[in-house]
Amino acid sequence: MLKATLRSFLAHKGRLVLSALAVVLSVAFVSGSLIFSDTLSHTFDRLFASTAPDLTVSPKEDLSEAIPSGTTATLPAALADRVSRVEGVAAARFDAEDDGITVADSKNESVGSTTGAPTIGTDWNPTSRSPVKLTSGHAPHGPTEALLDSETADRKNLHIGDPLTVIAAPGSFKVRIVGIVTFTTTNPGATLLFLDPPTAQAKLLGSPKAATSISIDAAEGVGNDQLKQRVAAALGTGTYEYRTAEEQAKSDVDQLGGFLDVIKYVMLGFAGIAVLVGVFLIVNTFSMLIAQRTRELGLLRALGADRRQVRRSVLTEATLLGLVGSTVGLGTGIGLAVGLISLMNAFGMNIRTSEMVIGWGTPVAAYVVGVGVTFVAAYLPARRAAGVSPMAALADAEIAGIGKPLRMRAIVGGVVGAAGAAALVGCVTSSKTASAASLLGLGVVLTLLATVIAGPLLVRPVIRVLGGAFPALFGSVGRMSQRNALRNPRRTGATAAALMVGLALVGGMSVASASMSKSFDDQIDKTLGADFVVQNGNFLPFPQEVTEAVRGTEGAGLVVRSRFAPVAVRLPDGKRVETTAAGYDPQLDEVAHITYAQGDTAAALASGHLAMDLDFARDHDVKVGSRVPVEFQGGRRTELTVGALTDQDSADGFGTQGGIYFGLSTLERFAPGGQDSALYVNAASGAGADRLRAALEKTLDPYPQVQVRDLADYKDLVHDQIAVLLYLVYALLGLAIVIAVLGVVNTLALSVVERTREIGLLRAIGLARRQLRRMIRLESVVIAVFGAVLGLALGLVWGVCTQQVLALQGMNALAIPWGTIVAVVVGSAVVGIVAALLPALRASRMNVLAAIAHE
Repeated sequence: MLKATLRSFLAHKGRLVLSALAVVLSVAFVSGSLIFSDTLSHTFDRLFASTAPDLTVSPKEDLSEAIPSGTTATLPAALADRVSRVEGVAAARFDAEDDGITVADSKNESVGSTTGAPTIGTDWNPTSRSPVKLTSGHAPHGPTEALLDSETADRKNLHIGDPLTVIAAPGSFKVRIVGIVTFTTTNPGATLLFLDPPTAQAKLLGSPKAATSISIDAAEGVGNDQLKQRVAAALGTGTYEYRTAEEQAKSDVDQLGGFLDVIKYVMLGFAGIAVLVGVFLIVNTFSMLIAQRTRELGLLRALGADRRQVRRSVLTEATLLGLVGSTVGLGTGIGLAVGLISLMNAFGMNIRTSEMVIGWGTPVAAYVVGVGVTFVAAYLPARRAAGVSPMAALADAEIAGIGKPLRMRAIVGGVVGAAGAAALVGCVTSSKTASAASLLGLGVVLTLLATVIAGPLLVRPVIRVLGGAFPALFGSVGRMSQRNALRNPRRTGATAAALMVGLALVGGMSVASASMSKSFDDQIDKTLGADFVVQNGNFLPFPQEVTEAVRGTEGAGLVVRSRFAPVAVRLPDGKRVETTAAGYDPQLDEVAHITYAQGDTAAALASGHLAMDLDFARDHDVKVGSRVPVEFQGGRRTELTVGALTDQDSADGFGTQGGIYFGLSTLERFAPGGQDSALYVNAASGAGADRLRAALEKTLDPYPQVQVRDLADYKDLVHDQIAVLLYLVYALLGLAIVIAVLGVVNTLALSVVERTREIGLLRAIGLARRQLRRMIRLESVVIAVFGAVLGLALGLVWGVCTQQVLALQGMNALAIPWGTIVAVVVGSAVVGIVAALLPALRASRMNVLAAIAHE
């Protein structure tokens, strides 16, 4: 049996290649994502471990910033001298750093990264652990000299002697490049500007006595933990945070971990889609191969092979396919990881492929996925093969399921579908976001399974409709193509299911994203009342001088500032909630339309008052007049009175938990030093909006980090943010379509082999080559469109339910992107035509007499 299995595998290797490609793609994405994420983690672990001082002292930050406030926590630079006298300290130095600056060249263009990496201004105080070294020029001296990293200099064509403008919180200042520094380790994509220490303190932090941290080197023989205890005892434990080199490196890695996890999970998402769609392809391939080997299997049974041996033979073939696909997929995954590393390097993150990490878990995961997927997918066809009697096989009875009742599928599909529908109904009727989202996830999984199980039941009614015009348009060729698609509902359903999965995903996400866009458009139309909004491109705060420049612009009338700050509120129900609060000028009503359930803007922005979202207040037993303890950054605490409750469309008010906001006077009192995040500008009386926009753009030309936006621009910005998610979904769709095309090609190719004699007879009675190719193309098109119809129908249901979950967060508008849906259906027909090209060509080139004589 083993010898027969190996011969069978080698005899059908051409038919198995397309199935192997599904395994290769699945394994490639799994192994590539693991290698890439392991390499990034190792690279940054090494970077942070090699550059962290033995001990770092930094200001204590109790609150996390969901939205940047522009404040830089500092401590006295004189602590360095105090620390240096502690026993066991070899050296102590202060650091003055700001990662929120903007650096512009002589053309007023930002020299910073465009990938989201920060632009960091810091003091030049090199040590043996510095991540950079001076490779040309000299160290900076005085307030007009600076060093720039070589990668930024190369990218922006900057050289020693070129002028730069540094825009920092205390104000803008001019510098000249006097030296270039080169990274000795990985550059995570950041732009680095070095100033001499006094300049960094004064120009970046606004005080010659301030620092952002103290870096300490341990004396010989003193451990880091021992050093930490001694320094903490000398400075006290309530005001500062103390991190050893290991703790600091872990903290840095944790901060980067979210970014690395996003990449890893996106890659694994692609792998999951490849696995899911590949399962259908493999099941279909083995089912058809077994159907074509009916006589061969019957002979084996007649010669004494029992059911277990036949089943084992088929599963052995699947295992061999999995091993080959996994091996090729692992190699492809390594190539994919190299490509991703090169892509990251193109975006400014310097990672060496020579340091690529392939951990033991990667090949294990690759072979588990590859072999496991093929084994599981082939198990059902193997059981079906083992169930054929010798006499039925010798009589050429096909075992692929033609003519067999679909009663069991109807029962199982109906039960699973009913459970899925109940979950989706529960999602729609739920009033809690968490439970609605959980029910949505359950409903999506169950309805997808139900559609896959019951798909063959839908083949005949749906394809009769989809192909109903074929006889009238294409005559007997059209009628035969429709009947070929109807001949084996199981096969047609499994082939279409591969395409259905991808299109259901894109349909659901398209509805969700369109609904989000429309909801935000409605919210912006309803809320925003200003002529223009001045805001940073990536929503980061900007210096006060930008605000002053806008106020001084000709034609500018009212300018209302918006500022954010992290806070923690202690609520009457005993819960402590950390969130980001907003501060506004008193004239907020003139640039924004806010709906209040109780109170008004004057009460909300009064000194010592705050406003809160109505639903959040109800959930935590807060009423107008309640006194709420509020904690600000730096340990400042106070009690504020709830002056108003808002009833905005967005459940979280201004986009943060609780929708908390208050007057800027309150914010500046308890969280001084913050920067404005947005300016709402109205034109002065008699000044036109077009003239004001031109004047504002001219005013803000020296500040490349901020833009002027009107209502339409603001909507476009939101749409662009949502589009990022949609592009990811389209990428997943592209992968699913690639594998689905392989599935259709495989099905048609095997179908042509299966129908060799039939095709020969059709050719013998006068069917032309062109007619034969058209028949196969039409069959392919109707199968692809059938998958598209099922997928889009399922996706629309998912999308509507997703919108109901979003409605609990205030996104009440439902939008169906009909243009996208029509384009997907048309595209599916094109996919069907493309997938049929090779099988149709092969069929048309058959020798008629040889085909008729085919057994």
